[in-house]
Amino acid sequence: MTLAEAPPKASELITDAQRSDYEANGYLCLPGFVGAEWLDELRAVTAEFVEASRAEASSGKVFDLEPTHTADAPRLRRLNSPVDQHPTYARFTFEGPTAQLASALLGGPVRYHHSKLNFKWSEGGEEVKWHQDIQFWPHTDFTPLTIGVYLEDVDPEMSPMGVLPGSHLGPLYDLYAPDGNWAGAMNDADAARLDLDAMVYLGGPAGSVTVHNCCMVHGSMPNDSPRPRPLLLQTYSAIDSYPISHVGANGVLGSSGGRLCGGESSQMLTIDGRQMHGAPDWSLKGPPTIFGSQQKDG
Repeated sequence: MTLAEAPPKASELITDAQRSDYEANGYLCLPGFVGAEWLDELRAVTAEFVEASRAEASSGKVFDLEPTHTADAPRLRRLNSPVDQHPTYARFTFEGPTAQLASALLGGPVRYHHSKLNFKWSEGGEEVKWHQDIQFWPHTDFTPLTIGVYLEDVDPEMSPMGVLPGSHLGPLYDLYAPDGNWAGAMNDADAARLDLDAMVYLGGPAGSVTVHNCCMVHGSMPNDSPRPRPLLLQTYSAIDSYPISHVGANGVLGSSGGRLCGGESSQMLTIDGRQMHGAPDWSLKGPPTIFGSQQKDG
């Protein structure tokens, strides 16, 4: 789809059955959802960043590198906030098929939260232990979802992401270590109680999309295959869902955090059952003083 064309209707992106499956199970896997044109663009710009990483000796604002990364043999864990690194990623995330899919699942315009590109490099790309996302960046509800795009074919040998169906409706686990430090993963006792036989591993051909709710228990094993497994991730929430400041990653969002995709806010808010018409969005030009608003002839 070109940007000049009208965005597809929700019914053209997902079926009612798929939406019901997402609500009941907390995840979707849509093989080949992202078309070849987008995929070619994303792969090309990703290759540029892999090449640029050769000049880096340690992790920084742009790259998270494995300890064994070298110029001759790059080993990337993550490209941080891709939307802030290149306009192709930004256009894809804010206007492309993942934004449209999020809008279809959440029933209208959505609020962008953050993005990342996890590489899970070949021959030992690191494990992601079982965890839930919402503890990293709590919101005022549980609508946030993350949509991943596999940039390459992903088979079982490459350790695709695993999800535990229905776990988004279960307990919210403590992701702190026994010593009180943040671990970002479930503790061993909780993880041992998971039904690993029920895990569903979401692979597929390049362009396949994964969707998981913010409360979904998920993770992945090390990638012992000879092929990297790049997964471009972007998180969105319902338009009336807001990140809670000063908790986790919410305080370090990029400049685009909170951007609306697929429409505009009406400024009509319902909080605790009471409706109000909020003030205009002054985030770009700054708010007027109350005197300037009230005293128009001043």
